[in-house]
Amino acid sequence: MKLFYSDHFVLPLPQGHRFPMSKYALLRQRLRASGLFTDAAFQVPAAAADEDLLRVHCPDYLAALQTGTLERSVERRIGFPWSKQMVERSRRSVGGTLGAARTALAESLAVNLAGGTHHAFHDTGAGFCVLNDVVVAARWAQARAGVGQVLVVDLDVHQGDGTAALCRDDASIFTFSVHGEKNYPARKQLSDLDVALADGTGDEDYLAALASHLPALVQRLEPDMAFYLAGADPFQGDRLGRLGLTKQGLARRDQFVFDTLRRSGISTVVCMAGGYAEEVEDIVDIHAATVIEALRQYQLVNGDNSPAGPGTPVL
Repeated sequence: MKLFYSDHFVLPLPQGHRFPMSKYALLRQRLRASGLFTDAAFQVPAAAADEDLLRVHCPDYLAALQTGTLERSVERRIGFPWSKQMVERSRRSVGGTLGAARTALAESLAVNLAGGTHHAFHDTGAGFCVLNDVVVAARWAQARAGVGQVLVVDLDVHQGDGTAALCRDDASIFTFSVHGEKNYPARKQLSDLDVALADGTGDEDYLAALASHLPALVQRLEPDMAFYLAGADPFQGDRLGRLGLTKQGLARRDQFVFDTLRRSGISTVVCMAGGYAEEVEDIVDIHAATVIEALRQYQLVNGDNSPAGPGTPVL
């Protein structure tokens, strides 16, 4: 199983900025220390090329992003100060999802240890999202790899408004979002299927809502590829989440999603999406558990599906 990382491309943030940039490097360190992955499993992606980005984003926005001429209102909406490092990291993060998509088509599943930037629109970024990695990768897969139907399973606590808007008139990409009803963004877009949850929703109600929709969607759509945004922010200790899931509940969520997609033979890309717990170690715990559950279920050893024993390094 390949894990794409870009945590060494760090964008400079002001002191006290609430975005947990450190979680990415800590996540990779945690997974390396687990002994479950060989060095070859960790892949540095190429930066996303303009050809791929322009299937989703408008030329004027990309030009302003590249040259540092974004309007101040756009920069404020993104939530990051512009820098060359921000541009490079954003392109690398999209590159991670592109790399994972290429790999998943050959090996059933791959993971971007970042990504899930679902608030980016055609002509602007928003909510700590500069470029929409999932839609870029989905349209690459359709244009270059013969993929037909795509399913986006967005389980970040915030609605994937950018993804919904980008795919609104595109029946070949079905957007499914389970999110907090009263959380960001204040003005929601229309996904193909939105499940809006009340503040404080806990494990059982969340899992019941997921179970009532995901298997039916998979059966009806028969997608060639799925993108799973495994947000850590439905966690009860998340500063920006407002839901009440425990770590155990999130682990059950991951198990259910992977089991549903794997049994249907769908090539699957996993992105980490959001997470804003007070303690960064809680975010890392949740993201690491997602990746390890993916490994447990898919267990790609020497090109086949035979199960690996505990602690067996897996490519």
